[in-house]
Amino acid sequence: MADDTTAQMEILAGALPYLKRYDDQIVVVKYGGHAMGEEETALRFGRDIALLEQVGVNPVVVHGGGPQINAMLTRLDVKSTFVQGLRVTDQQMVEIVEMVLAGTVNKQVANSITRAGALAVGISGKDGNLVRARRVTRTVKDANGQAQEIDLGLVGEPEHVDTRVLKLLIGADIIPVVAPVGADAEGQTLNINADTVTGAIAGALEAERMLMLTDVAGVMDANKRFIPEMTVAEARAGIAEGWIAGGMIPKVETCIYAVERGVKGAVILDGRVPHAVLRELFTEAGAGTLIRP
Repeated sequence: MADDTTAQMEILAGALPYLKRYDDQIVVVKYGGHAMGEEETALRFGRDIALLEQVGVNPVVVHGGGPQINAMLTRLDVKSTFVQGLRVTDQQMVEIVEMVLAGTVNKQVANSITRAGALAVGISGKDGNLVRARRVTRTVKDANGQAQEIDLGLVGEPEHVDTRVLKLLIGADIIPVVAPVGADAEGQTLNINADTVTGAIAGALEAERMLMLTDVAGVMDANKRFIPEMTVAEARAGIAEGWIAGGMIPKVETCIYAVERGVKGAVILDGRVPHAVLRELFTEAGAGTLIRP
């Protein structure tokens, strides 16, 4: 028993400098992937986010929900097509996306945090004009190698983030939980990639940290070795040289975007690891790949 107590005290003592560092600082967390579909992992995430608020950190959570959207579309017999990882979205689909993300998933995430003892409120990018978006297209090459612009429908990317509603919630010790749905200047609902929304919000808030919970340990180098820390320049080089590839590219690009807009550091880490958020913020080793200026 004495050994357990001593170990616990050593953990607390080691965390103290980091508790001071993040006191009253904003930390934006992207939550998604497999962690959202496993109840115990989801509850553990809720407890960790609640703990951040209780020790003086100001967390903001942005969540995804791709698997949940896919499940609903299957139930409704609606087919999906993707272009460069983005779901082509018509009016029927955007209504389903909004229903799942801003409804079921958003309230589940907020509830998991509230059950853990903090106060969380679920909102979407449409609330308080939080995320104004513009429609996006993608350019692909056809069978003849000719560039062709593809209309993705009601898919957007953040154009402007109005942080007032977030700052009001943070000031009242309420944790904002944001669904990645926005609207354009005419009020049309747009489906937005959750990673992109996370980067835009973190940049607008000039957060101390942006944490992107994924299904991998972090960024690997050309020899498949884990990289604990890298600069923006090194991250750009990795993309250009091809050893940062596939689905890791948009995540690294989002981190670069956030850091260049004032975020002190952005981290890609494995959300399946128990207490990954706490490990990253409150231990020397961290839990993922830190991208810094």
